Amino acid sequence: MIDRLENGELARKLFGDWQESLLWSCMQGVMGELYADNPENPQSVMAILGDFAYYAGKPSEELILFKPQWREKDFVIMVPQNAQWGVLIEKCYGEKAKKVSRYAIKKEPGIFDRVHLEKVVAGLPEGFELRLMDEDIYQKCAAQEWSRDFIAQYRDYASFQKLGIGAFVLKDGELVSGASSYSSYHEGIEIEIGTKEPFRRKGLAYVCGARLILECLDRNLYPNWDARNLWSVALAEKLGYHYCHAYDAYEIRGY
Repeated sequence: MIDRLENGELARKLFGDWQESLLWSCMQGVMGELYADNPENPQSVMAILGDFAYYAGKPSEELILFKPQWREKDFVIMVPQNAQWGVLIEKCYGEKAKKVSRYAIKKEPGIFDRVHLEKVVAGLPEGFELRLMDEDIYQKCAAQEWSRDFIAQYRDYASFQKLGIGAFVLKDGELVSGASSYSSYHEGIEIEIGTKEPFRRKGLAYVCGARLILECLDRNLYPNWDARNLWSVALAEKLGYHYCHAYDAYEIRGY
């Protein structure tokens, strides 16, 4: 029977040196949840936060099919520790599972060039306004589908104010681009970045990303970046990151 795993250290033994900040959020108890086949002596473990579920240890069909009662969305991105977990995901979900490639970015503290990032921020196109997260912007993020993931993992503005960071571009008061913490852990954040469709290809996400990284540096936090596509990889590299490797994930619709 699958149950909550409260002891993050037990999960850490199965996840090992997996370099993924969402796992750290769950294991530290900052946000997200852990589940296991045996909370006292786990052999199989799942970490779930937002749209992502990570699986490690002994492949378990029961854990793959398990869905927490609190989770309403029928979409999830499953990330297997190895090919054996991937085979089991395909077996359990069949046509509901779409195998995709995602792209890991190296985690390299000290790699960022502050002078370069400040120049990027100074290059904000005329007519646009750059602001850090405040309660007004939080409400703007929540009001639109395209921007909801900027704040979705935080219960309310007070929670975001305590744990999160965000940098946003507005045009005549309208939220048009942003870079924000998708999730948080003690030593850093996971970046969510995007631009409203009519305002793309103007360098706005580039500016938001640079401003967010600078804010992280000022707070002694690491800004983790995981890329959904090659466009995201290219933007990360412009900001100073280095590509690491591609990995398999499964988009499940009908979870």
